[in-house]
Amino acid sequence: MHETSLAPGLLLAMPQLLDPNFVRSVVLMIEHGDRGSFGLIVNQPSPIKATELLESLSLPWGGDPDALVWSGGPVARTTGWVLHEPLQIERGSGPVFPGAGRPGTAAVGPGLALSTSTERLRDIATSPPGRIRLLLGYAGWGPGQLAAEMARGSWIHAEADPALIFEAPPDEMWSRALRSLGVTNPESLVPSLGVH
Repeated sequence: MHETSLAPGLLLAMPQLLDPNFVRSVVLMIEHGDRGSFGLIVNQPSPIKATELLESLSLPWGGDPDALVWSGGPVARTTGWVLHEPLQIERGSGPVFPGAGRPGTAAVGPGLALSTSTERLRDIATSPPGRIRLLLGYAGWGPGQLAAEMARGSWIHAEADPALIFEAPPDEMWSRALRSLGVTNPESLVPSLGVH
């Protein structure tokens, strides 16, 4: 597997991966390369409400009052990320989409954008898009670390699917992602050497 093909994409923890941070986790890979890897766990809601988090930052929240903040991973748990659908912005004669030319927002893949600045959070929080996820923390791997885990059979790679990420119930996302690969019985998966 080519080194950069993991991002964008999803990493699905193998059933035998028992690290409590990653049991049955679905990780949206943002970057993967020689200097390391960076992703966000997208199926672990936290008990923190979006309104609580944003109030602590003196920011208004115009979205669902019951929306939760998600645990993006075990690294830097106070670092915030906003994963969302690309926002349509009227500019001149037609709509444009952020990523290029919008500081603080980058296109992650089809149907996925990541905003990282407080200014962008302020803009998005007042009138959030339908598909949005506020996350704290991230999953990170040093140079070669993820490749070694893949070689041990700790992870399976799947395509990033915005509908799965934003619409699947968190307790079903892992099994649905595996089913998208044709795996109907996750417990039958056996880790093997090599990259999947």
